[in-house]
Amino acid sequence: MSVVDWLLDSDPSIRWQVMRDLTGSPADEVAAERARVATGGWGARLLGLQDADGRWGGAAWNRGWNSTMHVLWLLRHLGLDPASPEARRAVGLVRDHVTWQGCGPQECDRNPFFAGELEPCINGQVATAGAYFGQDVRGIVNRLLGEQLSDGGWNCEAPNRSTRSSFNTTICVLEALLEHERAGEGTPVVTAARLRGEEYLLERRLFRRRSTGEVIERDRKGDAMWTRFAFPTWWHYDVLRGLEYLRSAGVGPDERVADAIKLVASKRDGDGRWPLETRYPGVMPVETDEGEGRPSRWNTLRALRVLRWYEQAGS
Repeated sequence: MSVVDWLLDSDPSIRWQVMRDLTGSPADEVAAERARVATGGWGARLLGLQDADGRWGGAAWNRGWNSTMHVLWLLRHLGLDPASPEARRAVGLVRDHVTWQGCGPQECDRNPFFAGELEPCINGQVATAGAYFGQDVRGIVNRLLGEQLSDGGWNCEAPNRSTRSSFNTTICVLEALLEHERAGEGTPVVTAARLRGEEYLLERRLFRRRSTGEVIERDRKGDAMWTRFAFPTWWHYDVLRGLEYLRSAGVGPDERVADAIKLVASKRDGDGRWPLETRYPGVMPVETDEGEGRPSRWNTLRALRVLRWYEQAGS
């Protein structure tokens, strides 16, 4: 079985993205497969876990990966069509009923879900999902714009006098700003902030210290290795996630991503697949891979897209 056939022998959420990004299938066939995300497989199972009050996991956010925020983040990655009746119903319940009561700072208890809370890392993830599903996240975006640090990135520890940005927080915010722009809400100010954030990553070649050029082995907050690829990533940064963002944003790759691309290519196994190298502690609402250390369809799809983006730019 070829790698593409192996990917296609999977959930609708994988299949439609392979058809769009790797096989060049006709648009109507891609759309038909994408529609199945809402009615079968992982997407339908996630939708079926929503409570009548609009929440997943009984909370707007939690530390266990099965909250409302995390499920919406995952549904976006699966490619659930925002225009589908299933998505509109689920997101409407969140918009109309879910608040941050008991899930964050007390001053945010009455905030509607898509108004966010205080941490830019969490707000970035909320705004990414909200913008994708057609919700008004301008309040979050305006807050994020005011929290950008002088080096171009963002850091949840800025209120504690941190003046250096965090890769983890920065990638969450960049994804939010990009999704906000794609939703037709972009402004020159938003774009300029996003481009400064991109430069923060590129100046560091996605995983090196700007001062010395040495590889950053682990992040200080979560002790995660940026050179080991997970899915889902949740709030964690890694090199593949950084490259995926740049590809999605339409950035023209230059020599500053060459080391990161070599790292991704080096992880392909003899069958042309990439493993799930790590998983972050927590409770997955629905399993989307075969386990840590096993070949991962998600990492393989993401890696192939990134390599194709880089190769096409050089051809």
